Amino acid sequence: MLNTFLALIEETSGSMWYFILPMVIAFLVTAVLGPVVIPWLTKLKFGQEILEIGPNWHKNKAGTPTMGGMMFIAGVLVSVVAALVAKFDIRLLMMLLIAMGFGLIGFVDDYVKVVKKRNLGLTAKQKFLLQAILSVIYILVLKETGNLNTEIIIPFVKTTISLPWWLYIVFILFVVTGTVNAVNLTDGIDGLATSITVVVALFFGIAASLFKSTGESIFAMALLGGCLGFLMFNKHPAKVFMGDTGSLFLGGAISVMAVGLGMPLILIICGFVYLFETLSVIMQVASFKLTGKRIFKMSPIHHHFEMCGWREVKIVSVFTLVTVVLCVISVLAIMPVCGF
Repeated sequence: MLNTFLALIEETSGSMWYFILPMVIAFLVTAVLGPVVIPWLTKLKFGQEILEIGPNWHKNKAGTPTMGGMMFIAGVLVSVVAALVAKFDIRLLMMLLIAMGFGLIGFVDDYVKVVKKRNLGLTAKQKFLLQAILSVIYILVLKETGNLNTEIIIPFVKTTISLPWWLYIVFILFVVTGTVNAVNLTDGIDGLATSITVVVALFFGIAASLFKSTGESIFAMALLGGCLGFLMFNKHPAKVFMGDTGSLFLGGAISVMAVGLGMPLILIICGFVYLFETLSVIMQVASFKLTGKRIFKMSPIHHHFEMCGWREVKIVSVFTLVTVVLCVISVLAIMPVCGF
């Protein structure tokens, strides 16, 4: 085991440049924008509306500026564009454009909710259709440019499976839209989605380095830096929320990296917290419709723990620690494919 980790360190050390610089640029841009963007959002009265079905103890958060995801989107944008100017990479460009496309969907949804004062924003069908279009565009562009195949890495074993293109597109469509909406559900308390994504982005940075995929490495670390910068303002008590603008961008960013590296199945492990947030909602709704009883005190699952008496900081800390452990397991899971 020691030799394996020493080999891992040696393998990733040559890519440190792709780790540090994108992260630093995205962090600095996001951190600098915070004191400018937050007062601007407050002045525009782009405050968070708390739904009636939401937790009562969140009512005091009403009016907190939302759509703050624009801050780390800008950080990632500047960092990635700088990398593209230095060396063009179609995979890196497509990851940026698709993630920003998801962020744009979130922005429209936020705009409808905050400015038009329609709490539910875009309809579920509208969001799914737009997300599906973006997912298919990403797959087709990578396919046409020779940057993607239908092989999917199986965690823990040195093997892959190859799917027919039609089945691959359907599968990836499910993975991307599912991940995007799972991250969106995770963004329910101060700093939770941001903290989880910091860890998951670091995992993908390490994975990309192991696979010698420079584009994914740059993108992952830019995402990490942007989230770290945003966490300065989003940690409890949050001065700003990311809104759907930010959460859909994060979900899109995570999913396109997984697809680009050929490892969408690894999201089950490294992104288990995202997944369980979604499953908790599905289980709650199914149980109530079938039996009239609820499994959890409230869903998504982070609200259940709140109702159990856990403070927001404790929930974020525990969920993040769980993600750290699962991401370490995820690194071990892809090592056989990398030849370790």
